[in-house]
Amino acid sequence: MATPKKILVTQTRSINDTLEKHKRTIKALGLGRPHYVAIHNDTPAIRGMILAVQHLVKVEDAK
Repeated sequence: MATPKKILVTQTRSINDTLEKHKRTIKALGLGRPHYVAIHNDTPAIRGMILAVQHLVKVEDAK
């Protein structure tokens, strides 16, 4: 069985002056301040969270 694809999520903007829902999503992704990085499996749940805060994060394939 193949290992799941990994993605690198980097927070690019501050969560100040954002909705509380977006702040909670950023925390759930393991981020919190600009330039924090988290590695996640590429799952539909994680993709949905990223879609909700796409204006605050950058996504790349993890090597």
